[in-house]
Amino acid sequence: QVQLVESGGGLVQAGGSLRLSCAASGSTSSIKSMGWYRQAPGKQRVWVADISSGDKPNYAASVMGRFTISRDGAKNTVYLQMNSLTPEDTSVWYCSAVDVSTMTYWGQGTQVTVSS
Repeated sequence: QVQLVESGGGLVQAGGSLRLSCAASGSTSSIKSMGWYRQAPGKQRVWVADISSGDKPNYAASVMGRFTISRDGAKNTVYLQMNSLTPEDTSVWYCSAVDVSTMTYWGQGTQVTVSS
């Protein structure tokens, strides 16, 4: 089992920045990749970015060039640096982890609100 705890959400003005963090605990040695999803009100949860050990990060087109995902293996933590935020980025942001058996784990979510 893997437990994920996100932090770093909040209220920011358009054009501003936030950094989300997600700390993993439990069977962290089984984690194959970690990533971020977002879910806007009334919409489905959508993939934003992910990163695996030794691989290049992957990004959705909507955040390419604005967001950067990184992972600190020693701290079992993944980060999402979000720059040039727009009101369309307002969502609940979820951390995910996929283990070697392809089981997906989720954090509890953190709210990001971008005001215009």
